[in-house]
Amino acid sequence: MRILVTAGPTREFFDTVRFISNPSSGKMGYALARAAARRGHEVVLVSGPVALKPPSGVETIQVISAAEMSQACKRAFPDCHAVIATAAVCDYRPEYRLDHKLKKQARTRSIRLLPTEDILASLGRRKGHRVLIGFAMEDHSARPNAESKLRRKSLDAILLNGPENIGGNQARMELLLRGGKWDIWPAASKNTVATRIIRLAEQLVADRD
Repeated sequence: MRILVTAGPTREFFDTVRFISNPSSGKMGYALARAAARRGHEVVLVSGPVALKPPSGVETIQVISAAEMSQACKRAFPDCHAVIATAAVCDYRPEYRLDHKLKKQARTRSIRLLPTEDILASLGRRKGHRVLIGFAMEDHSARPNAESKLRRKSLDAILLNGPENIGGNQARMELLLRGGKWDIWPAASKNTVATRIIRLAEQLVADRD
């Protein structure tokens, strides 16, 4: 099986050195890539900027912006059987990027933000027989928001987690399969959770055959 995994944050620059981003560490995505490779799968890891070593035996594509991540995912997608999207893609980008560092001034400045492409929704519209597994990072109305994301993006499963998982080595997840009910997973290391998710992907792909 060939699996596409996305990981880490994106950065959206408004000048040559400053950007909008988020605190995603990429640990969950990298754990998934390692787990999939160890189980004998071909893996394409599309990663935003993180302080992690690329997993052994994994094709790793480093990107910075949401646009770059989108391009890399769309190139890899046609040859993949499953996608596991853990990346924390910025929802907005500055309308303009200055070609120089913006100097500090004693006045208020405004930055106009435009929405970035919804990469997973774009893949969902062309998924065909492929399996798509998404993640939802929510701090309020968690289950309703995750359920909406699963429907809107044509996902086969979604994993719900909260801000307490960011940057740590442990994770507590809740799983929802399309047409199913919520399943609460006990807290475990991200490596353990990753192996469980890869097994889930294997089963979902097998069920399509």
